[in-house]
Amino acid sequence: MLIGYARVSTEEQSLNLQLDALEQEGCTEIYRDQGVSANANIRPGFEDAMKAMTEGDVFVVWKLDRAFRSLRHALDVLEEFERRNIEFRSLTDQIDTTTPMGKCMYQIRTAFAELERNLISERTKAGMAAARKRGAIIGRPRKLTDEQIAWAKSELENNPEITLASLAKSLNISPKTLSRALKNKGF
Repeated sequence: MLIGYARVSTEEQSLNLQLDALEQEGCTEIYRDQGVSANANIRPGFEDAMKAMTEGDVFVVWKLDRAFRSLRHALDVLEEFERRNIEFRSLTDQIDTTTPMGKCMYQIRTAFAELERNLISERTKAGMAAARKRGAIIGRPRKLTDEQIAWAKSELENNPEITLASLAKSLNISPKTLSRALKNKGF
């Protein structure tokens, strides 16, 4: 039996391309994860597919990176498939572990996919470090100015009736945001 698996990282992305390809391939069951990162430790659709497969089944994905978090994860899953006598097929990567060459290509392709992710991460970190060095502020803009934080601290210290929640409301932020800002400034 062909068991399909489809995954997209965000809720806004569509599974349709993957689902159409898996259906056209002849998958009788298709498991899916919508809005789940590849790096997520818990992927319900993937876990359900793993539980559903039995000896002789073929696990089919549209592309390798839809199913695996890393090279180590891909190799571990392939090892589990071998123990359970389950084959693997990736449609766009043209990998089919029913052949020796397919098994080799699976291992090579997953190694290169992990290398690509690591290089992207390295370039991103280097770019952010260079931007910080130039004085750029990385990340989301701060919700409060230093003056607003100092005012909130003063209000909390000098007015026993004032609550963190009421101050946060007057600043149009959540109490947690105000608490974090005060803590970050050492108040």
